Amino acid sequence: MMKTRVQCHSAHLTALFVAVSVLFALPARAEVRKPTGAAALEKQLEGLRVVGSVLMIAAHPDDENTALLAYCAQGRKYRTAYLSLTRGEGGQNLIGSEQGDLLGVIRTQELLAARRVDGAEQFFSRAIDFGFSKTAKETLEKWGREQVLSDVVWVIRRYRPDVIFLRFSGTPRDGHGHHQSSSILGKEAFKLAADPTAFPEQLKYVQPWQAKRIMWNGFSFNRQQEQEMDKMPDRLMVDTGEFDPVLGLSYGELAGISRSQHRSQGMGSPERKGAAPNYLFLYGGDPAKQDFMDGVDTSWNRLPGGAAVQKALDEALAAYSMESPEKVIAPLLKARKLIAAIDQPDARRKLSDLDEALAMAAGLWLEVSAAKAEATPGSSVTLNLTAVSRGHAKVELEGVKAGDAVSFAGAALAYNQPHTAKADWQVPETAPLTQPLQLRKQRTGNLYTIADQRKIGLAEDEPVLTAKFRVKIEGESIELSRPVENRYVDRVRGELARPLIIVPPVSLKLSETALLFAERKARPVTVEVVARHPNQSGSVSLQAPAGWQVEPAENPFQLAEAGQMVTVTFQVTPPAATARAEIRASARIGNLAIANGMTQLTYDHIPIQTIFPAAKTPVVRVDAKVSAKRVGYVMGAGDEVPAALKELGCEVTFLEAGDLAHGDLSRFDAIVTGVRAWNVREDLRTSHERLRQYMEAGGTVVVQYNILDGTFLSTEQGTVKNMGPFPIKLGRDRTTVEEAPVQFLKPDDRLLQIPNTITPADFDGWVQERALYFPSEWDPKYTPLLETHDPGEAVQKGGLLYARVGKGAYVFTCYSWFRQLPAGVPGAYRIFANLVSAGR
Repeated sequence: MMKTRVQCHSAHLTALFVAVSVLFALPARAEVRKPTGAAALEKQLEGLRVVGSVLMIAAHPDDENTALLAYCAQGRKYRTAYLSLTRGEGGQNLIGSEQGDLLGVIRTQELLAARRVDGAEQFFSRAIDFGFSKTAKETLEKWGREQVLSDVVWVIRRYRPDVIFLRFSGTPRDGHGHHQSSSILGKEAFKLAADPTAFPEQLKYVQPWQAKRIMWNGFSFNRQQEQEMDKMPDRLMVDTGEFDPVLGLSYGELAGISRSQHRSQGMGSPERKGAAPNYLFLYGGDPAKQDFMDGVDTSWNRLPGGAAVQKALDEALAAYSMESPEKVIAPLLKARKLIAAIDQPDARRKLSDLDEALAMAAGLWLEVSAAKAEATPGSSVTLNLTAVSRGHAKVELEGVKAGDAVSFAGAALAYNQPHTAKADWQVPETAPLTQPLQLRKQRTGNLYTIADQRKIGLAEDEPVLTAKFRVKIEGESIELSRPVENRYVDRVRGELARPLIIVPPVSLKLSETALLFAERKARPVTVEVVARHPNQSGSVSLQAPAGWQVEPAENPFQLAEAGQMVTVTFQVTPPAATARAEIRASARIGNLAIANGMTQLTYDHIPIQTIFPAAKTPVVRVDAKVSAKRVGYVMGAGDEVPAALKELGCEVTFLEAGDLAHGDLSRFDAIVTGVRAWNVREDLRTSHERLRQYMEAGGTVVVQYNILDGTFLSTEQGTVKNMGPFPIKLGRDRTTVEEAPVQFLKPDDRLLQIPNTITPADFDGWVQERALYFPSEWDPKYTPLLETHDPGEAVQKGGLLYARVGKGAYVFTCYSWFRQLPAGVPGAYRIFANLVSAGR
């Protein structure tokens, strides 16, 4: 392949290596400032000279090839982006109990954290990850083929890539219907993006675009697939393991840091050194013989008037000095005038990049910070301006606007002397709550609803408030934008920043999991009311469907201080028959109606995320008895099953390492291990003999689903080899159709009869899937009780295995209780009650 020389001035190498190595040793999180040192400026100057762009398309967070992205963005200096069709909502969570929309919010931010490391941009379609899919046909039917195709075409037209990389082949070898679909739609969109008759409504904002070529970034899961790739003609090799002396890292190392941001998926990755060949295969467009950019002019010569720009930018790089970065300002300003005269999308984007380079060279620090992180509509927020010129250029702050209503006067900036000012922002009464872009409107099927065409594809919306700084550098005016954030000091972690958000005057909280009515009698239902602004008073009411009774009709509340919480209680009576419904809470303050909760996701590797879901919870009326009264729970990766056990009437105790090692286990009627507990809890794995003794003495152990160790298609049992009293070998099969029939292999077995008689009706109304990671083999001492399978596939009998152990019992189950119980599936409560009661 054609290699690109990475420039580095030898006198600067050691300092740059240290500066950037320290940077990338830090976790990529919101509190880590974007690098503005010598290495970052040199990278910015090099990038300004290159006009090429590439786009990678795949299905999920973690599908992207971070090494190829890092190589293209950092090594070749191309504008580089990843389009993930989904936000990963249907996966499992290894760091918490969040599922669905909340998991999608986490994984969106993990992708953005990864892009901050490898230097690429991030896009999404409106498609929702509805869970594992075995065929492209099912996937495209559930998403809506034309809608998602439209989104891919839109991103191509807006981003205008020279080359498109597909991460998957579009065939069954991809192993997932979403994977196949990303390639199928990518290939089709490659052609349609250039067709003005395709999705003509987009042409109000963009123009048709024909990429030079579309290529498959080949991969293999096994030796057979490797051999198939070896036989494919006209493949190009890219060494993504090249070393970058400016970064002090190879692109493989950078890729490992980037991929390790996918913490919710347990994607911690090695930082690989040395050669790393990647292979590209032509799927459409012009052939490429030597390099994937063959035939593409990636210099400024591709644009009218670009030759003069190229010369000026070359002069800027030649003038660069780590000790005197202001030397690049004059040639950059020269280039700026030339670029501003070119009316082309590429030129407009580069103009913004150039202005940031000028700010770096001038040593500018510009911010407008909010005195508090939360504001309510109609309230006032103090904004603090800070501007510091830490370089030796002549700099004048001409003025600052924060939104449409707040202005700060200009001032000359003396060397290293902070200029500060204050102003108050009156939050509009109509200001919307700060909700993630994809969650602002009700979804339509398996698509998010994003009404504004211009916002389709975006990872997130604009901040609540953006400060625009008008700055004059060496006599020339530029505009720089910065988000308004709240800065604060944590006693452990130091100075941090968090987004400014708009919150309601009060937020409401119902139970986070389903409420179970095992009998037809009233039970208390509480609503927590939290003031987000001082002096809030009003009333709360519950709305329930027909057949459910709520008393009283409303409850008053009065809250004096922000952060104060009060609990109000209602009595809810269910119908006599089995029912599954939803109750909602709402508050009224004067003429204002509020029906939102407030959830904050706080993880160190991503910015704080705030979501305002509807204040609602599932309610379930079903006859469900349980014999187990005291249950020990070994939490794994995180799930809401303990709350469901409490709803059944069990007293739940969370078991820690000491409890498992030497605690009194005999006090529990049952011990349940949570989702992936055997994968993530070493203390559980070392306690397997104690659990056997507990069962032999009469206890019941229930083990929920775990996964195989190792990479995709690995059969390594590792952490799960001792999860049963007798051998169980896990596989990777799933039943993904939630309506798939379930057959009873031994309908008279006590596990299906006591204390609740289980019938096929108990498998009605399930969500997303039946079961995952079925065992492929098990000891004959186990009795399989159920079988199920997806249409046209082999029967799976290992989803519920039961064995007597001494006086007690062992139950293995990979049915997805962690989804069904919080969703309020009536039969799930009855079945799970039987499982924990197996030894009683």
